[in-house]
Amino acid sequence: MSAARVVMRSMWRKASGKYALIVLGLWVLVSLVSLVWTPYALLETDGFHAWASPTAAHPLGTDGVGADVLSWLMAGSRTNLAIASLTVVVAGIFGLALVAAMVSRHTALRSTSVVVVDALISIPTVLIALMLSVPFGASAAVIVAACGFAYGLNLARIVRPAAILAARSQYVESAVWSGASGARVFVRHIMPNVMPVLLVQLSMSAGTSILAEAGLTYLGVGVGAGVPSWGHSLATSVRFISIYPLTVLWPGLIVTMTVIALHLFGDALRDAIDPLTNPELREAA
Repeated sequence: MSAARVVMRSMWRKASGKYALIVLGLWVLVSLVSLVWTPYALLETDGFHAWASPTAAHPLGTDGVGADVLSWLMAGSRTNLAIASLTVVVAGIFGLALVAAMVSRHTALRSTSVVVVDALISIPTVLIALMLSVPFGASAAVIVAACGFAYGLNLARIVRPAAILAARSQYVESAVWSGASGARVFVRHIMPNVMPVLLVQLSMSAGTSILAEAGLTYLGVGVGAGVPSWGHSLATSVRFISIYPLTVLWPGLIVTMTVIALHLFGDALRDAIDPLTNPELREAA
């Protein structure tokens, strides 16, 4: 617990870390609140007040069918939080499995995995999502699968150099000669050394998944119709941006602030957990 407090305190002292913690904390809080309360029911509409400007009754205005924009954005926050979290889990597990294969002591497995990653990493995320949407239809699961697969490949490609350096270190050689299994060596000795790079890539994957959700939903292969999400709010109002710009401004602003926060969070966390850049962590240890 002492080390965790040191890490959080170090992140809070940096302006970028403070911004990231505040924005991400509000994101989680709003997502939890939206489970039990939103200003209006999502299906509640008022055709007489469509595209209304912000008022006391509707702080962010209404959309084309008179639905409250704030309520949809609050409900959409939990959808995007679930997509970002699941994408990080899928990308992390898939990417680390590839990294383990790419630094394996088995030459054939190591060479094959490198070639496979180099070949598959060129496939665009949009194309993967389009291929998955044909048999499974448009859904959040398609976004998670496509982003998790694509970002896992990218994670493996970037983490591999750090993993190779760790695999060639003397303490790893000692562990191998002492009879430790390959899985134990990877988990106990290699993963801790690649953790700073891994955390940055995972935070970037979470941020990029939010952008991917917005883009894929606009193309019709993202979340299903009627499912609240920030991408859905953008897709349904972007056609009227020249007439009703505020309806696009709010979801676009939220997406931008959250993506920036996720990127800054990864950078701040990397510096906070690295004993080389955080002397307080060395003292706490």
